[in-house]
Amino acid sequence: MQSVYSTECIARNLDKTVTNVVKLLKAKGLTIATAESCTGGLLSERITSVSGASDVFELGVCSYSCRIKNEILGVDADVIEKYGVVSSETALEMVRGIKRISSADVCVSVTGIAGPSGGTPEQPVGTVYIGFDICGKQFVKLPELWELDNGTRERIRLAAAAFAFETIEKYLTEANHSDER
Repeated sequence: MQSVYSTECIARNLDKTVTNVVKLLKAKGLTIATAESCTGGLLSERITSVSGASDVFELGVCSYSCRIKNEILGVDADVIEKYGVVSSETALEMVRGIKRISSADVCVSVTGIAGPSGGTPEQPVGTVYIGFDICGKQFVKLPELWELDNGTRERIRLAAAAFAFETIEKYLTEANHSDER
C-alpha cells in the first residue's frame, strides 16, 4: 500500500487517472457527479481541472454536515443515527442521493475520517467509505487508507480521490472490453 499511495505517486498518477476518466466518459457519452464529505470537493476540483470536463461533469455536492447530507442528498437521519456518518450505509445513501439529483451515469460519494483527529479503535483515521453508482451498478468500497505510511490528512484525502478515480477508470475500461465482444 505504501508504494502505491505515496504522496509522490498520488501526485503523479491522480491527474493522469482523472484525465483518462474524463476521456472515457466523453467517448462513451456519459456524465459524472460527486457527493463528497471528507474530500471536501477534491474530486470535483480534479474533474474540472481537465479540459473538456464541461462535457461530462454534472454536479458536485460538498456535504460536510449531517444536515446537508439529509436535506440535500436525502440521507435518512435514522441511517446516520444507526450506522454513523462514516459508514457503508451512509456512503450508499449519499451516492443514491447524488444520482437522484443529477441523473448522471457515474456517481461517486466519499465519507470518512481524514484526521488527524476523529479516529477511534473501531474506526481509525483513514477509514473512508466510497460509494459508486456506475451505469446503475451500486456498490461501496473501503480502501484500507489507515494502512498508509505517514497517513496525513492531505495524503488520506488524495488517496481516497485516487482510489475513487482508479475504480471508475477500471469499470469504464472493463465496459470497453465487454462492448468489443
